[in-house]
Amino acid sequence: MPATDYAARFREIRDKVESEERLSLDDGIFLYDPAVPLQEVGQLANLVRERKNGNVGYFNINTHLNPTNVCVYRCRFCAFRSDLRDPKGYAMSDEQIVERGREATENGCTEMHIVGGLHHKMPYEWYRGIIELLNKTYPQIHLKAWTAVEINWFEFQTKKSKQWVLQDMRDAGLGSMPGGGAEIFHPEVRDQLCEHKANTHEWLQIHQTAHEIGLRTNCTMLYGHVEQAYHRIDHLIRLRELQDRTGGFQVFIPLAFHPENTKLDNIKKPSALMDLRTMAISRLMLDNVQHIKAYWIMLGIETAQTALAYGADDIDGTVRHELIYHDAGATTPECLSVDHIKGLIAEAGRDPVERDTVYNHVHREPHDFTKWTSGAPVSV
Repeated sequence: MPATDYAARFREIRDKVESEERLSLDDGIFLYDPAVPLQEVGQLANLVRERKNGNVGYFNINTHLNPTNVCVYRCRFCAFRSDLRDPKGYAMSDEQIVERGREATENGCTEMHIVGGLHHKMPYEWYRGIIELLNKTYPQIHLKAWTAVEINWFEFQTKKSKQWVLQDMRDAGLGSMPGGGAEIFHPEVRDQLCEHKANTHEWLQIHQTAHEIGLRTNCTMLYGHVEQAYHRIDHLIRLRELQDRTGGFQVFIPLAFHPENTKLDNIKKPSALMDLRTMAISRLMLDNVQHIKAYWIMLGIETAQTALAYGADDIDGTVRHELIYHDAGATTPECLSVDHIKGLIAEAGRDPVERDTVYNHVHREPHDFTKWTSGAPVSV
């Protein structure tokens, strides 16, 4: 395509964005063309970002809990999983889980992000018990737990419906769901990555059911492996269509693939330029999702900072005890201080604002950082 044609095509897309008209599949694929200047795509995404979220950069104070790495599935992209008899395999005890909750409370965490392997020797009651134990012992901490893949496994274990499992977990103390397990929805790609685990239909149906019973959820996309631009845009449109129906997604997180220690370690991980282009395109395509998160653990601190000008309005949190992406070669720190997070956001020219898991303002006591309350929903 001649340069003049590229410019004319981009102007069409810019006109759509400026008039708040929805972008099409072809629009999204075009924006992935390397001949389209990344800076211009970023500027367009920043227009949407500031329209939706002003100059704010959100963060939270959170910790991760991965109760087990033993897993029945053997996804090609995963470096975290372990076989039952593998020396690195583990399953946490109740005492270890309570200790993690105590540590989170003492460090002022508002959220615990709980995901792990599908341990075929652990019954559904073990997984439910983790939520119930933490909720009873530390009721103020929001428990964001279990991907759709795990909920699908619990359906298999209990022989109950999606709604029954989700409601039972909610009764135990589940506060919301993370967005993991989405990977890439298109079967051409999904079958290469994780052919045996919850398929696209199941993932979408589980999140729809969660939204219907009042649970907010996140959504994700794993990019930079065997997929192409078409598969990424198809994925974003499927998320957008579900959001049209339910409105239950609160944030989208594009996840950069880390190949080290996986069965796809021959693939080079995405460049920072691809990370920023994907962030920007995600902001442009997902016109009905309020927040876009630059997950610094996967992107690296510098790229996550830059992403705050490429469509992202959230940098995630302090992220204590993250294992899954560090096992896959992430070289980022395992925890950032609150002052460091605020400094990164301010350095990027944004106003740092602490939020809780469901995007309410967090208010902390001036003389005791560990004491906090959630206030009104965040707004521009």
